Amino acid sequence: MTGHDTNVLKQLQSWYQQGHKVWLVTVLSTYGSSPRQPGSMCVLRDDGLFTGSVSGGCVEDDLVTLLRDGALSSASAQIKTYGANQEEQARFKLPCGGQLKLLVEPVIDDQWLDDVITAISSQKLIKRDVSLRSLQVTCSLALSHEPLVCERPESISFVYGPRLRLLIIGAVETSYYLANIATALDYQVYVCDPRVEMQQTWTHQESTLLTMMPDDAVTSLQPDLNTAVVALTHDPKLDDMALLEALKSAAFYVGALGAKSNNNKRRERLKLFDLTQQEIDRLHGPVGMSIGSKTPAEIAVAIAAELVAIYRQRIRAQQTSASLDKVLT
Repeated sequence: MTGHDTNVLKQLQSWYQQGHKVWLVTVLSTYGSSPRQPGSMCVLRDDGLFTGSVSGGCVEDDLVTLLRDGALSSASAQIKTYGANQEEQARFKLPCGGQLKLLVEPVIDDQWLDDVITAISSQKLIKRDVSLRSLQVTCSLALSHEPLVCERPESISFVYGPRLRLLIIGAVETSYYLANIATALDYQVYVCDPRVEMQQTWTHQESTLLTMMPDDAVTSLQPDLNTAVVALTHDPKLDDMALLEALKSAAFYVGALGAKSNNNKRRERLKLFDLTQQEIDRLHGPVGMSIGSKTPAEIAVAIAAELVAIYRQRIRAQQTSASLDKVLT
């Protein structure tokens, strides 16, 4: 789950508590090309205002029109499909062959929002089950392999999870560019550097600067499946401290800057500590995709691209596994 999705839920709660009627719209499934993925959300307010996104904009416009025409139920959930034919695909500017299946859900209670928002802020996965007939909502902790959306005849469940986090070791120039890109990708960014002179020149306002030792920073964040750790100081005394802890964690990505020869030496050093060969093999080094990058900004682009690729690969594997489980059951 992204920070943007969390903000959508917080805005939903704010509007509801202000006394507005609100509808939560969630992408259930897609077919062909689609601008948003299952689980994407937008919220409609009774006066036509909306926040969030389930498409490129035209579907949201149609939902607002339906709202103003009184065509959205305030007592039961509705499932709507867009792009069922070429005329609709052209009308709603969906990519060729694209279809969207949406749940339009009037919100009649906001207690579940407290549960979901609290779980997300605590880096936990939480599942929300909503009855299509009664709109009754129940929440429970979710497992990491559960699908983001699961449709059943009488109810639908949604899994909400923590934000992606990125811990960068070293307040260096490359870190600044990487923090900028990661922030745009909706990561919650932390930068760790115990060197006072580096702390004094760090100017990235949207990241959190940690002044502790790198291994302590990794331990304090407790990296999970939504966390990446990238070491960029070029100083083995600092980078290796972070890697020793990060490679033992559940972080989905652990990388270190340096040439191939330097990273080979680093791997030999790591063998001297309590790491298994499997844990050492998790290290991405040289860090980032091979795109011929030379400048600090280009290196940051390469790292960010690899983060996206690795994370999306994991999501596709989870979706494939969930689909197979559904077929087998």
